[in-house]
Amino acid sequence: MHRHALGCCAVFLLLSLLPCENLFAQGVCDPGNGPLNPALPAAITPAGIIQEFTIKEAKFKAARDRYGYTLNVTVQTLDNYGRVDGEYQQTSEIVLKGDGKRAEKTTFAPLSTLRKLSLSQDDLDDFRERLPFPLTPDELPHFSVSYVGQQHVDQLNAYVFDVSPKYPKKEMKLFEGRIWVDDLDLMIVKTCGKPREDENINPKKKNAVANLTPVFVTYRQPFDGQYWFPTYSRADELLHFPTGFVHVREVVKYSDYMPLIRK
Repeated sequence: MHRHALGCCAVFLLLSLLPCENLFAQGVCDPGNGPLNPALPAAITPAGIIQEFTIKEAKFKAARDRYGYTLNVTVQTLDNYGRVDGEYQQTSEIVLKGDGKRAEKTTFAPLSTLRKLSLSQDDLDDFRERLPFPLTPDELPHFSVSYVGQQHVDQLNAYVFDVSPKYPKKEMKLFEGRIWVDDLDLMIVKTCGKPREDENINPKKKNAVANLTPVFVTYRQPFDGQYWFPTYSRADELLHFPTGFVHVREVVKYSDYMPLIRK
């Protein structure tokens, strides 16, 4: 996200917001989580869990490429009282073109009223590609994955892992955060983190436009008896641009999954 210059903000306001900068980001991960138990798994090693869920992630990624779905994106900015003062909405359908390739068809896109910031191509790629975050065996060498413990998440028992890029300065578009793996299916059911690293956040860089992303929590649901597909992502954060703070709230929904039939 790129911030638009809107004039000077009161110093008092910025100072009052400083202690709260990351509270929203941390909070989106927590709903539905029980106490974290750091005990090791009883019947399988953490390395064994990683091996199992990455193999299933490769199958999930291949399966999702064969499905169409409806994508609904809402991005809002909020004022100091929590009231919406700008909004972007778009609904689109992932369909199959005549040449057999997937394509996106926009079905609803009212005029954006965002004024404090604009969406970058990276933001759009986050919604479509990065938030689902399939961690496959091919991608695993790019990440450090560490076991954290076990946790009850909504109606599920899950193994919890922290994930971070091994070489963040070289690979700017990689997820960093936490994942939850169902203890029975050994599939990722929830992720929470930044879909990529922030860029150009140093205010001393002249003419550099800050490109920031909030922390997203993404939930998956079982589908077709084999996979856990992403259905809902949410972010709610005070983004700290070099010129000031912007309160952003984002909701991304993936629905109406249907197999794409290729002729």
